[in-house]
Amino acid sequence: MIYKMSIDYYETLEVNRNATDADIKKAYRRLALKFHPNSSREKGSAERFSQLGEAYDVLSDPRKKATYDKFGEEGLKGGIPPEFGSSGAWSSKYTYHGNPDKTFRHFFGGDNPFADFYTKESPLQFGGLQRVMVKTQDSHIERDLHLSLDDLFHGCNKKIKISRRVMNEDGCTSSIKDKILTIDVQPGWKEGTQIVFSKEGDQGPNSIPADIVFIVRQKSHPLFVRQQNDLIYKAQISLEMALTGFSVDVETLDGRLLTIPINDIVHPAYRKVVTGEGMPLSQDASQRGNLIITFDVQFPEKLSAERRQLIKQALHF
Repeated sequence: MIYKMSIDYYETLEVNRNATDADIKKAYRRLALKFHPNSSREKGSAERFSQLGEAYDVLSDPRKKATYDKFGEEGLKGGIPPEFGSSGAWSSKYTYHGNPDKTFRHFFGGDNPFADFYTKESPLQFGGLQRVMVKTQDSHIERDLHLSLDDLFHGCNKKIKISRRVMNEDGCTSSIKDKILTIDVQPGWKEGTQIVFSKEGDQGPNSIPADIVFIVRQKSHPLFVRQQNDLIYKAQISLEMALTGFSVDVETLDGRLLTIPINDIVHPAYRKVVTGEGMPLSQDASQRGNLIITFDVQFPEKLSAERRQLIKQALHF
């Protein structure tokens, strides 16, 4: 059986028969953008665009390409006879799915490959006179950065691994690669602080990579509640202590033990402010907010008649 080549896929893509896979990709990229119906005003561009899709679908697949190179279009689409079926080539009948836009989107990795090609006045034309290509940047990517109160008090370095799509040297294909980003956490950073890594998102042939934005999320602490630059500490005391005086021991975030005397009567709205023992200020870490001590007064659940009388006498003015 003699196979003839009625369609020359190599000629369609304007490459020679010794073209490498990278050559085929570059050729399809150039011609598909040129003859895409959304970008070309040339007569017959839709038909040419469909031919390009079929040619790339065949020549980019090693098995289909091997069958086409040996048996031509007729062998590719008609099937290989049994005596040749063990050659490792495409053995079943090939039919192009007929949707060149599907091939185009698969190649460029997006539903709208032309979204990033425009000028202020009109869409970019790939046929004829070339206008200046303006790439748009992908929307930024937000990630939470969970930090403890100790991290935000002392400052620290956080290393975060990201996986992103990176363009290969051929300018057409891409692969997933890991990268380590280092965040230098400054003392005093607050909830909601944003750290921006410019253009560290996925790379694409037609767009500027997105910025990656990390947003500080503060973890809860067993002893302190943060309010801006102040630290709130709640002490549990008895009614006797509230009325007669006492001292409070507070271990600070930097490991010191503060002993704070309370000589006032502790009423429900009473707070003890210790100046300069709060969080560092992000703009000047040598300055600190305040430590504010609040009190949870534990009342006795019951009193004997004798104790009631003693309390009445003690409180009688």
